[in-house]
Amino acid sequence: MKDAIGNVQRIVVLGGTSDIALATVMKLTEQRRDVQVTLAARPGERRTAATAELESLGLQVDEVDFDAADRSSYEKAVTLAFEAGGDVDVVMVAFGLLGDQERAWRNVDMALDLVQVNYAAAVACGVLVGERLRAQGHGAIVAMSSVAGERPRKSNFVYGSTKAGLDSFYTGLGDALAADGIQVMVVRPGFVRSKMTEGLKAAPLSQTPEQVADVIVAGLRAGRRTVWAPPAMRWVMSALRHLPHPVFSRLPI
Repeated sequence: MKDAIGNVQRIVVLGGTSDIALATVMKLTEQRRDVQVTLAARPGERRTAATAELESLGLQVDEVDFDAADRSSYEKAVTLAFEAGGDVDVVMVAFGLLGDQERAWRNVDMALDLVQVNYAAAVACGVLVGERLRAQGHGAIVAMSSVAGERPRKSNFVYGSTKAGLDSFYTGLGDALAADGIQVMVVRPGFVRSKMTEGLKAAPLSQTPEQVADVIVAGLRAGRRTVWAPPAMRWVMSALRHLPHPVFSRLPI
C-alpha cells in the first residue's frame, strides 16, 4: 500500500523484461530501497539481468514464472505475484509481440500467436488482476497499448488489431473498476527505441523507454485514464483517424 505521502510500496510487472516497464519501475521508485517489485516473465537470462539491475538500485525483487503464450500460466502467475508480499499498488501489463508484419497476415499460426499474446493473454490477466485489486480496494493497472491500435495501418494491421482490442478492453475495464477505487491507465506510445524494435528504422517522434516512463509516471500521479507518448502523438493520431480512407490508405506509414 502507498505510504503517507503517496509513494508506491509494491509493483507487479507482467512482462517483467520489458524495457519500458523496467524504466517505469525505476522512475516510480526513484531508488527507494523499501519498494517490493515482482517481475513475472519467462525464466532466462533477460529476467535474471532485469532482477540484478533493479536489485543493484536497492529494490527488493521477486521473480515469478509467466508466459503469455501459455494460458495455463496466467492464474498461477498472478496469484504468486500478489501473494509475494503486501498489497499491490501498481500492476503493469507490459508483455507483447511485434511479429513479422509482412508474414503475419498470410500465416495463420503467426497471426494467432500475436492474438494470443497481445490480446487474449492481456484480457485474461486484466480479469485476474482486476479481481485482485477489487479485493484490496485500491491500486492501479497500467496497460501498454500502442498508437498502432488507434487506426491500424496496412504496414502493421495484424499487430494493430491486437492492440486495438487490448485498448478497448482496458478502457472498459477502467470504467468497470472506477467505483472500486481502481485506476486503469492505457498507454499509447508511438515508436519506442527498445529491444522489441531493434533493427527497425525509427519513426518520427520516436522515444526511448525512459521518456515513455516519464509519461506513465506523470499520468499515474495525475489520475489519467489514457496517455500518449510523446504527448504530441495524441494530436497526430487524431488527425490520422479523421482522414478519409482513400487518403489514409495511400500514406507511406
